[in-house]
Amino acid sequence: MDTNIESSTNFTHPELIMVADTVAREKGIEREEVFDAMEQAIQKAGRSKYGHEHDIRAEIDRKSGEIKLARYLEVAEEIENEATQITLETARARKADAEVGEFLVDPLPPIDFGRIAAQTAKQVIVQKVREAERARQYLEFKDRIGEVVNGMVKRIEFGNVIVDLGGRAEGIIRRDETIPREHFSNGDRVRSYIYDVREELRGPQIFLSRSHPQFMARLFTQEVPEIYDGIIEINSVARDPGSRAKIAVTSSDSGIDPVGACVGMRGSRVQAVVAELQGEKIDIIQFSPDHATFIVNALAPAEVTKVVLDEEANRIEVVVPDDQLSLAIGRRGQNVRLASQLSGWDIDILTEAEESDRRIEEFKTRSQLFIDCLDVDEVIAQLLVTEGFSTIEEVAFVPIEELSGIEGFDEDVATELRERGRNFLEARDAELTELRKEAGVTDEVAGIEELSPEMLVALGEAGVKSLDDLADLAADELTSPEDGKLKEFGLSMETANEIIMAARAHWFEDEDQAAAGAEAEAGAAGEGEQAPEAGEEKPEEAPGKAEDES
Repeated sequence: MDTNIESSTNFTHPELIMVADTVAREKGIEREEVFDAMEQAIQKAGRSKYGHEHDIRAEIDRKSGEIKLARYLEVAEEIENEATQITLETARARKADAEVGEFLVDPLPPIDFGRIAAQTAKQVIVQKVREAERARQYLEFKDRIGEVVNGMVKRIEFGNVIVDLGGRAEGIIRRDETIPREHFSNGDRVRSYIYDVREELRGPQIFLSRSHPQFMARLFTQEVPEIYDGIIEINSVARDPGSRAKIAVTSSDSGIDPVGACVGMRGSRVQAVVAELQGEKIDIIQFSPDHATFIVNALAPAEVTKVVLDEEANRIEVVVPDDQLSLAIGRRGQNVRLASQLSGWDIDILTEAEESDRRIEEFKTRSQLFIDCLDVDEVIAQLLVTEGFSTIEEVAFVPIEELSGIEGFDEDVATELRERGRNFLEARDAELTELRKEAGVTDEVAGIEELSPEMLVALGEAGVKSLDDLADLAADELTSPEDGKLKEFGLSMETANEIIMAARAHWFEDEDQAAAGAEAEAGAAGEGEQAPEAGEEKPEEAPGKAEDES
């Protein structure tokens, strides 16, 4: 490349055409872009000779290679730059029909390029060709994000692998995107996944990865025809690069087993992917739209005896036999972590013994709550817990028929339990209201529907007392598990946002009232300036003025 461009700086006519064609062909860019770069180089050299303040332009004939150099002068009414502009009067002395905005062209003699000018022109051409080459690379690869490409290791810089992708394009596999304990040498063939293409100051950067979860998914697409044809779908992928991975698949054809198709005859298909991933163990899992079933499948090979889903918190509790706990968790928590990534659920694993102990403890705690708050004996409290009651509110506001339907209860017992529950809640709310007032929380804050009495007391203790105090907060300042002001109440982000927007409502009301007041004042001022119409009485004069006149 340098030899060709060096020749071009001599600017003999036939050589320009030859150099332009050669550079365009070698760099894979448009011939016109090479000519543009040459013209800019000649213009720069011309300005160096005749003065940078002048508007010097160069043009190369695309067929003969002839160079035309000229100075351009703009016809202007007012002269701001004498080097590039000329008055209309002076212009018409040279050209009778000259108009403002037109350019007069003064041809210049060919330039005898010296060593400095030639070197400057060469640098301009090199830079412009490089920019055109980078732009071509960006346009070629920006739509290829998500593809697997083959390349050759060109060099290794501080653990980052520079990959030659052919066509003078280079990609980079950063150290954290390689598979652990994987080593490359110059000249090695390597397959990788394009996960990003960005334009940066040094040109477009093609970022490659071998640890990305989608790299494994694309490898399966290449190895399994049913995935390529769309019969089998990859629903999700989770990887611990170089160690273990899980992939969930499902089939749109009931006659095709998605797991078996991905494994292949005697494991041939999955083994091809394993070999490319340096021996990474892969669990292929049958996807299910039922969350519980899918998570049980994802925890394989561990056996699961029970699952409890909390859809609001996106959390699931999984109970396994005591001897299956280590298998379910995996080495350093790997199995449960990958299952969580695969399913998108937070997974808590308990043994049967732990779950039994917890249930017994919860039973005791809830029974004691009813004994203390409803003033009932242990038998009645345990009956309530057994029937699924967990809070005083449930007892206080449940339909009477549901309470009286409990074995051993009649309507009188049910009515008495409801009455005791409501009395307890009223007394508790009155006490909390007093605590809220002592904490300085205003009635306006207490009027927000989503805030319970306990929450109001917690806000007061945290220094949030007025609507403005609450309105200035962000949702995560209420819900953050570390320092959220209402962290112990398990609020969702949606509810927290509703609380804050309710606190901000008075801001918008004040703005509306201010706007309405401004309109009313403007209207009144306009009416006051109007003269009274015919038949209307003039307004009475001020009493003080009338007395003075008398």
